Amino acid sequence: MSFVSKHMFRLIAAAALLGIFVAPASAQEVKIGFVNMTIVMERAPQTKAAMDALQEEFAPRQREFLAKQKEFEELTAKAQKDVAVMGETERKNLEKNLRDLQREVTRLQTEFREDLNLRQNEELGLLQRSIFAEVQDYGAREGFDLIVYDNVLYASGSVNITEEVLRSVEANFQATGATQ
Repeated sequence: MSFVSKHMFRLIAAAALLGIFVAPASAQEVKIGFVNMTIVMERAPQTKAAMDALQEEFAPRQREFLAKQKEFEELTAKAQKDVAVMGETERKNLEKNLRDLQREVTRLQTEFREDLNLRQNEELGLLQRSIFAEVQDYGAREGFDLIVYDNVLYASGSVNITEEVLRSVEANFQATGATQ
C-alpha cells in the first residue's frame, strides 16, 4: 500500500468507528421551536396595557401642548385679520408674541416627543425582557431543547410555536390580574 492509501484507509476507519459510537447519542430527538417575537410583542396584552399606561401618563402634557398650539393658531388668525388696522408698535409686539409662542409650542412638542419616546423605549425594554423570560419558562415547561426567535429564514409549522407562546403569555397576564 502506498503512503496516501494507508492514511486514507485510517481516515475512513476512524470515521466509521466515530459514526458507530456517535450515532446512538445523536439518535435522541431534539425538540426545537421558533417564536416570532414581533408578533408576540404586538399581540401580547402586556403591550397594550403598557401603551395605555403611557398614554395616561402623558395625557396632561399632551393637553398642555395642544392648548398652546391652539392659542398660537388663534393668535395667528387674529394677527392676519387685524394686521391692516394695527399701528406699527402694536404689530411689532404681536409679531414678537407670535414668535415667542411659536418657540414655546415647538419646545413643548419636542420635549413631549423626546420624553414619550424615552419612556416607550424603557417600557418596551422591560416588556421584552418579561416576555423573553416567559418564553424561556414555556420552553423549559414544554421540554424544548432550543427556541430561536431571530434571523430565521424558514420555520415550518411544526416548529413555529408563536401561537402557543402567545397563549401562554396571555394566560400569565390574566393570571397575574392584568397588573403588569
